[in-house]
Amino acid sequence: MTEIPEHLLKRAKEAKERAAASSGDAAPAASGADAAAQTPEQAAAASKIPQHLLDRAKAARSASAGTAVEAAAPAAATAARGAVATAAPNAPTGPGGHTQRLLTVVKSGSIQDVKSAPVDKVHVWPHLLVVEFVAALAVTAFLLIFSIFVNAPLLELADFNATPNPSKAPWYFLGLQELLTMFHPMVAGVTLPGFALILLILAPYIDKNPSNKPEKRKFAISIMTVHLMFWTVLVMIGSFFRGPGFNFVFPWEAGLFFEL
Repeated sequence: MTEIPEHLLKRAKEAKERAAASSGDAAPAASGADAAAQTPEQAAAASKIPQHLLDRAKAARSASAGTAVEAAAPAAATAARGAVATAAPNAPTGPGGHTQRLLTVVKSGSIQDVKSAPVDKVHVWPHLLVVEFVAALAVTAFLLIFSIFVNAPLLELADFNATPNPSKAPWYFLGLQELLTMFHPMVAGVTLPGFALILLILAPYIDKNPSNKPEKRKFAISIMTVHLMFWTVLVMIGSFFRGPGFNFVFPWEAGLFFEL
């Protein structure tokens, strides 16, 4: 008996497997087409499921579909009513159709905590010293022109046998000399001037306001104003209203007894 070669046996086996595989694919396709062509009753009859179970499954599917429709209907109605209610009121509009509206204007100081107000500062040189130098030149020029037009010669030598009448102190001391005519020399020469000097010394400690604005430094300005007015009045009385014997006179009647 002739033996069949091994490679021919493998080739035949592979051919059989391919043929069996192709016949298996064709059979399910044909069965699927037949199943699609069948009616539900034929499919139920072909299957092994009892008819009452199929009816129960069909009723359950119908009930679930009806519940979904009933739940969707109120939701749609609610959404429609909300849309109508939202669109019903018209938004108020301002001039030009703008819907924005300014409620209030808030100052920056009420929302910002500023510790100290910014102050402009400049250097002493050249800003301050230049101004002071120009002021000194102006005063010097004024004194020079004044000395040219106003004659102020030296008087003759003092004669101790002839006392001038009235005998007046220099103008810047006439205030003290005027006080001597009113009070005791101790009061006029020591007490009152000493009290005024002490008050001026204590003024910075009494009024501790650091502001440079005059309207906020009323106490300091009042003290200095009273001091200047008091001293000015005394000097003017001693200069123009005191005549021979240092008596009170009217300058338009007795004349002026005042020399620079």
